[in-house]
Amino acid sequence: MRTPYDLSPLYRSSIGFDRVFDLLENASRAPTADNWPPFDTVKLSDDSYRITMAVAGFREEELDITMQPNMLVVSGQHESESEGEFLHRGIATRPFIRRFELADHVEVTKARLADGLLSIDLRRELPEAMKPRRIDIKADGKESSMSKPRQLEAI
Repeated sequence: MRTPYDLSPLYRSSIGFDRVFDLLENASRAPTADNWPPFDTVKLSDDSYRITMAVAGFREEELDITMQPNMLVVSGQHESESEGEFLHRGIATRPFIRRFELADHVEVTKARLADGLLSIDLRRELPEAMKPRRIDIKADGKESSMSKPRQLEAI
């Protein structure tokens, strides 16, 4: 049994992180998730990620990928086949829904199905308004020698 963490000290010293704290609290309450279909999550670079799911037996038209605010939902519904009677069924074709929490400004760039693997590429792209910028300081009503703010590189 897990003991919930007390996040109240963090609430006092941070502003605007309410969503992160809610995610932490909800993760500790979440029931054990189904582990099918198996998947890998890979960080390709600082802002690029790939989710690869093993969906053998599913065709492209039987899979659905949906973007919701801060959520990626991948689902599959296998169409039944009536070719004979199964003596043993080892290939799982049951319906599934996988949900992935996404950070702000993460978008799907590409999805492809090949050799029974569904690959979904994700990229985090900050809007220009969210990138760090330099603020000029005025002293005694005079403007700084820099009239235009410079754009700083992302950290």
